[in-house]
Amino acid sequence: MAYSTAEKVADWFLLRSKEDFISGISDEQITNLKLQKLLYYAQGCVLAITGAPLFDDDLEAWAHGPVVPKIYHKYKSNGSNSIEPDNGFDPDSISPEIIDILETVYQEFGQYSAWKLRNMTHEEKPWIETPKNGIISKFSMQKYFKEVYVEQ
Repeated sequence: MAYSTAEKVADWFLLRSKEDFISGISDEQITNLKLQKLLYYAQGCVLAITGAPLFDDDLEAWAHGPVVPKIYHKYKSNGSNSIEPDNGFDPDSISPEIIDILETVYQEFGQYSAWKLRNMTHEEKPWIETPKNGIISKFSMQKYFKEVYVEQ
């Protein structure tokens, strides 16, 4: 049983990014490439911390790193431009415990450019060990993120 959906998590990141952009903390909003990498890092961290997936959608090992295909296709018309958050999204639809993890992921990884995140994923076992366009196993993500990112 997943904690949320990929759509809600994407909406959360987009809204959080927009808040930083409006307040002047950030000079850019999230693009599709960056959103895909934040979804990957969020899924990995939640798996490592809780043992359960953040969302049920699979991440696939595409040429530019991990991708949730449904979210990619939803925003592909934006190209490399920033994505506006969904005005109808209710952040309270995600539990406070999960929002705490998402906030940590956003603070840790959201500071990097889309291409820096892309390059980071290309150096990580879950992407490296998955055949091109294959599904990145949630087990491999959980194991890797426990070893590398989540303090025991």
